[in-house]
Amino acid sequence: MKTVDLFAGCGGLSLGFQNAGFEICAAFDNWKPALEVYRANFTHEIFDLDLAQETAVEVIGKFSPQMMIGGPPCQDFSSAGKRDETLGRADLTLNFADAVVKINPEWFVMENVPRIAKSGVLALSKTKLKDARYGLTETVLDASFYGVPQNRKRFFLIGHRNSEDNFLEKYLETNQSPRPMTVYEYLGDKLGTEFYYRHPRSYLRRGIFSIYEPSPTVRGVNRPIPKTYVKHSGDVCDPHEKVRPLTTIERSYIQTFPEGFKFFGSKSDLEQMIGNAVPVKLAEHIAESIKKYQADLTENNTIQTKQLAFQF
Repeated sequence: MKTVDLFAGCGGLSLGFQNAGFEICAAFDNWKPALEVYRANFTHEIFDLDLAQETAVEVIGKFSPQMMIGGPPCQDFSSAGKRDETLGRADLTLNFADAVVKINPEWFVMENVPRIAKSGVLALSKTKLKDARYGLTETVLDASFYGVPQNRKRFFLIGHRNSEDNFLEKYLETNQSPRPMTVYEYLGDKLGTEFYYRHPRSYLRRGIFSIYEPSPTVRGVNRPIPKTYVKHSGDVCDPHEKVRPLTTIERSYIQTFPEGFKFFGSKSDLEQMIGNAVPVKLAEHIAESIKKYQADLTENNTIQTKQLAFQF
């Protein structure tokens, strides 16, 4: 299935869909550090394009995609941001919906933070997509139940032309793990440490974690443990010199990027693009669910066609 990735970042969503057998024919973003990392890891082209530009739809439409995927910027919805959808970046969610309506692929997948579900921007986007005859499945998935060693909840809006709403629900539930995956289950002793520090948003939250539990959400902030850090009641051990933050590359492993994935650039840029990425294994699960639904749909249509032919 020919696929284009909008707001591609460093490529978590692209890689997951590519691993599942989708043909990524082009990707788009307009942040130079992410463009360069993406370009170093994929053979197809990535274009420097702002989806808000009037010509963007024309450029994307030239690839005649059957599938459009993407995660519009989430800062205006995120708990780590200002939670104000009037700041402008939320409009890119509408731009994504408008691009889907105008290009009219058979499928689309949009990813964001769970808070978007309560936004006016999402409600308006869904109205546009429903008017264009897309059946919609919307869900929040915790990546730790889908092969990712991280407590990371993400919202997905998945559309298929002329399907009923909620068409993909039972497929998304397939292969769900009965319990969250731990860092140790995914990486073993690869980190060389049993405990690590993840800088909390506030010191009312704990900061020290164990590899024998899922990682907390990988964010764009990665700091060393402060010398003045006071142990939180939820910390799994006392703060000491061996408790360190995960390195940039280790954080990419928690996002399920493979070892061979090439990351380069400034530390702050890399932390941001890794923190923004869709976990590769979670993207794979979405893609595999779509493939199974499509296969079942094709099989059912074939059976119905044969039945009609037999009647005549």
